Amino acid sequence: MRVPIFQVDAFTTRRFAGNPAAVMRLDRFLPDAVLQDIAAENNLAETAFLVPQEGDYALRWFTPAVEVPLCGHATLASAAVVMQRLEPERRRVVFHTASGALGVSRTDTGYVMDFPARPTAAVAAPPGLAAALGAPVLEIEAEAHNYLALLADPGTLRALAPDFAALAHLERGGIIVTARDSGQPYDFISRYFAPAKGIPEDPVTGSAHCSLVPFWARRLGKTSLRAFQASARGGELQCRLLGERVELAGGCVFYLEGVVEL
Repeated sequence: MRVPIFQVDAFTTRRFAGNPAAVMRLDRFLPDAVLQDIAAENNLAETAFLVPQEGDYALRWFTPAVEVPLCGHATLASAAVVMQRLEPERRRVVFHTASGALGVSRTDTGYVMDFPARPTAAVAAPPGLAAALGAPVLEIEAEAHNYLALLADPGTLRALAPDFAALAHLERGGIIVTARDSGQPYDFISRYFAPAKGIPEDPVTGSAHCSLVPFWARRLGKTSLRAFQASARGGELQCRLLGERVELAGGCVFYLEGVVEL
């Protein structure tokens, strides 16, 4: 069995930045164990699997260790594969996922995704969080999947060298760390750690911005925000809060195209 594979750098306009995702188009979903083996073999933060469904596509995402319910950068990469390679006449696609229908539209500069917001609420800091991050935390909030920690300044955030083994034992699978930026050009910056999911640090995380956008919108008093994820690769997102939905916009660059033998 031969399956096309694409590797795309998402949330960037230049190669070797943003977040790389593998995208594979299948006629049907293979057994979960096979999909997980493929994702582990690809060894990227996420592998996206596409299956045609009533004119659009069903979409699933796997890290090297687990399937996840929502992934932004691999959805962005999947949209680029559909609209630049599989069906280049298209300007919009809907992906049917564990998080509902996710629409993606092509623009002159990239893609705009329509995702569900994941608002956070204040919680008690889990024991050992500040020690695991290696920095004091001003506030801690959470939603079902992630903690969100507010730090005092962007310099502290950029310098973090977390204890990933300690973070892997937190109750939630991921930790979003964020700080306000100057507003020139970014309103806020962030990093995302998910060692429990097999991803010590994710380079650019669309799903984390489903929480970051409502978090910063209520603090800054505006719904249009520009964000930067300050990983080693780095990535930029244009964000907009629309009630219970979040728009995330970014670019994609193709890196690799080939065939997988199964």
